[in-house]
Amino acid sequence: MILLKVETLLGTYYNKRVLVTGHTGFKGSWLALWLIQLGASVYGYALEPPTNPSLFEFLDLKNLIHRHQIADIRDLETLQKTIDDVKPDIIFHLAAQSKVIESYSSPLETVEVNTIGSLNVMEAVRLSGLPMSIVMVTTDKCYENKEWVYGYRECDAIGGYDPYSASKGAAELLISSWRNSFFHSSRLAQHGVRIASVRAGNVIGGGDWTEYALVPTCIEYLKKHVPIPIKNPSATRPWQHVLEPLSGYLKLGERLLNSDTENIRSYCDAFNFGPSVKSNKTVKEFVEKLIHYWGEGQWEQISAAEIQHEATLLHLATEKAYHQLQWQPLWNLNTAVRQTVAWYKMAINEPSQLKNFTVDQINQYSDSMDKYRVPLKEIDFIRNA
Repeated sequence: MILLKVETLLGTYYNKRVLVTGHTGFKGSWLALWLIQLGASVYGYALEPPTNPSLFEFLDLKNLIHRHQIADIRDLETLQKTIDDVKPDIIFHLAAQSKVIESYSSPLETVEVNTIGSLNVMEAVRLSGLPMSIVMVTTDKCYENKEWVYGYRECDAIGGYDPYSASKGAAELLISSWRNSFFHSSRLAQHGVRIASVRAGNVIGGGDWTEYALVPTCIEYLKKHVPIPIKNPSATRPWQHVLEPLSGYLKLGERLLNSDTENIRSYCDAFNFGPSVKSNKTVKEFVEKLIHYWGEGQWEQISAAEIQHEATLLHLATEKAYHQLQWQPLWNLNTAVRQTVAWYKMAINEPSQLKNFTVDQINQYSDSMDKYRVPLKEIDFIRNA
């Protein structure tokens, strides 16, 4: 029986040239910092930080990464030049319009950024003729949501009610098309490109100041000592700490970089990264847990009459990531919320220590990974696409 040693896996990134699109965003900043800790040369391509304050600025990432480039993912010419110059070993594509509510006020921009932007990454790679790996980040909302109680699998139908979900579903279809048409694993020797997509959602963690997002909204009201307004307390979400899916992206990236031609087909595919079933909680349960770790506070329900449509029940099945990548969530919801609250309290009380504190949280999670060993074995999959 072979045991998987995690630090050997993540050692893959040492001295690798890694391009992160969307590196100024919440998830992108966490990923860029983690890659720096792994010894990678990180190149960033994104718009200016989308929030003020921003995690990117708190961490001083502009001075930590190899190159910080402000540019639009819809600008194919600039993106192609960047890829030609950087010659990355791997690209993590996170640049996106990531808010459901904003997709109602800016539907065309949402579709352009999330579909044409994703297409531009793949086209820039195709036109470059360079061999590399690509991890394309979409969302758990790319599935045709039937509001059922069990988790969506990677082989389930793609869909999208709201413009954001539809744009991400369309991105998944484009990724599949370009992989089959131009980057098929059976022709790896000719094109040298290994491409996969990843689906996660509702991540929490320190440094998220996204407008209308639940955690930063809660923190602002808790700081003011006034009740947190909740519109839809019964909605269920797959809550997870931001480091959980990022660890999955890194593991998948390692497989894309290191697998031989014979085995690469298993990883050039779509993967879900979600929490355990026990972490699928209602908004009410989540807010009450956050209040508990904050130490005080209240919430109140407000009128939902003006709410735009948003899924009320959404779960992900992650057996594929477990069996093929030996990945599983490591921090339960209590740990995720506790770590998130600790980060925001540090931001209030000792902001000068935030960079070290964030690195420490990454190290704590990495320690959890190091303790986690999964036997590698052959497994028959059910409902494979």
